[in-house]
Formats: sequence, C-alpha cells, structure tokens
Amino acid sequence: MTLSDQQLAFFETFGYLTFPGAFADEAERITEEFERVWAAHGGGHNRQAHDHERRSALVPFIDQNEYLSALLDDPRIDGVVSALLGDDYNYTGSDGNFYVGDTRWHSDGFARMKYRSIKIAFYLDPVTRDSGCLRVIPGSHIRGDGYAEGLQEIMPSSRSASLEEHLGIDGRDVPAVALESQPGDMVLFIHDLKHASFGGGTRRRMFTINMSQRFHDDDLEALREDVATMVRFWAERAYGDAMIRTAGPGRMRHLEQRLANDDHLPELVRQAREEMSEPSRS
Repeated sequence: MTLSDQQLAFFETFGYLTFPGAFADEAERITEEFERVWAAHGGGHNRQAHDHERRSALVPFIDQNEYLSALLDDPRIDGVVSALLGDDYNYTGSDGNFYVGDTRWHSDGFARMKYRSIKIAFYLDPVTRDSGCLRVIPGSHIRGDGYAEGLQEIMPSSRSASLEEHLGIDGRDVPAVALESQPGDMVLFIHDLKHASFGGGTRRRMFTINMSQRFHDDDLEALREDVATMVRFWAERAYGDAMIRTAGPGRMRHLEQRLANDDHLPELVRQAREEMSEPSRS
C-alpha cells in the first residue's frame, strides 16, 4: 500500500490517517491471535486475570506471536510506514491492552525526540465516540506552532485536572475528531498528536504497533536512552522471541538498530524489579 499526495498532505497537516476496512478479511484471525497471546500470559496484567478495574497492558505484544509479528511484513503496513518514515524505519515496539475507563488527553512524548515516531492502532471491538474510540485534536502535533504548544501547556500527561482549571470543561467536551472504528480498521497517528478516549466497557481490546525514523550514527546514545524506556515493562530485550526468530531480511532491517543497542536492558530491568511491584500499565 502506498500513500497518495493527498494522504501525505493530510497527515502532515492534521497528524493522523485512517484506513477503514484495511484488515477486514483478517480481523477474526487477528482477534484470535490477540486472545491467544493474553491467554498465554495469564489473561491480564502481570500474568494475573484481568480485573476489569484497571488497564491491563503487555509490552512487547505482537512480538509474542508469529502471526502478529508478521504484520510488520505486510505491505499495507510497511508501505505506509515507509512513506512516512523512510524505508529504513525502526520498529520500536508494541503494546496489547484491555482498557478500562477513560484515557485523558495526552501525547506520547510531545517534542521528546527529534526523530518522528508514529503509532498504528487496531481496535478489536466496535468503538464509537461514547464507547472508547480514539479522539484526536487535529494539528496538535506541530512543534513550534502556537496552538500546539498552547495545548501542551494545559494537557501534559501529568496533570489530569489542567483542562478544568484552564478551560472550565471536562475532557470529553474538548473539540476533537472521534475516530470511530470497526474491527479490521487501521488507525495511524504521530506520537506528538494529542489524543484521548472516553466511555466504553472494562475490557476494550486494542493493540498498537510503533515505529520511528532510524537514528543517525552520532545519536546512538539517544537511541539507547529510548530503548531503555522498555525497562518499566520489564522487557530485557528490544523485541520478543517470536519477532526475532521469524524475521527475514526485510523485517530485520527494521529491528537491527535497536537490537544492537539493547544490551543494557537486563541490568536495568533487574533494578526495576527491585523497585516496582509490577510492570507498568501505561
């Protein structure tokens, strides 16, 4: 799959793209494999049954399953990501989730990295604006723009009450686009984009695949710092065994840089296990 000039312009302007029905034929199999991974990991967070009260998260996720790992090789994903990040992009990881409740407005690291990062999301249940679909604020990803920078001031991830303080509204009333989704749809957005979700049940199934531009050789220390963000999930390698074991040359191109810079993870994870009662849920 390739992107048209109009799609590229839309992404640059608004920070997201949607692909309705892109994986409709595979939706049932994808959902089955999603559930298979969770069953092999106790059914919920930290190998405990999902309690329907807090989000359960598993990182890395697609890496645990040969079929899901192969999504990286699919031209519907590889072609789109190559168009946005270059043919030598890095696969940076994935997360599987059972969501519970609302997710407040945030970005996945506004201006944190100089390399562009994007996220592809698969929702495995029908979701609407009032039942947990992704909401986005178009244009909120543009670094240096007054509008985007202003939103960052009142929507940092660490201050959930900021909206009420500054705007006098609840998060669900923020003007935004609700990206309602059906199983088999593909949603893509840049990490800097402000996004949230509201409503829905206590076991909303969703997984994401994350990619970034390849780091320059003189920025490898920054790469190692980025790889170290996996520590809070107790991940001792950049990728899971199935992802590495089944990788052909094409996929390995997107794994090799982070694999060559993950040797510090085991010791950092050992320290994290001493300080944390469970891996991170977000």
